[in-house]
Amino acid sequence: MNLDRAVLAFAGLVVLVGLALAWFVNPWWLALSAFAGLNMIQAAITGFCPAAMIFRKLGVPPGEAFR
Repeated sequence: MNLDRAVLAFAGLVVLVGLALAWFVNPWWLALSAFAGLNMIQAAITGFCPAAMIFRKLGVPPGEAFR
């Protein structure tokens, strides 16, 4: 798995976890999904992705989008 796929998988997981928590626990957990979505838009515009930096430090091989 390269860095791009790891970031996309992590973002999808955060969105799904936020939705599940909102459904089963409290609707305010939708803020987690909103945060993930805003972070994806920010990363697309600026190229800065905190998750990519963390995965890179963990040794995930680089991809095309995040270098």
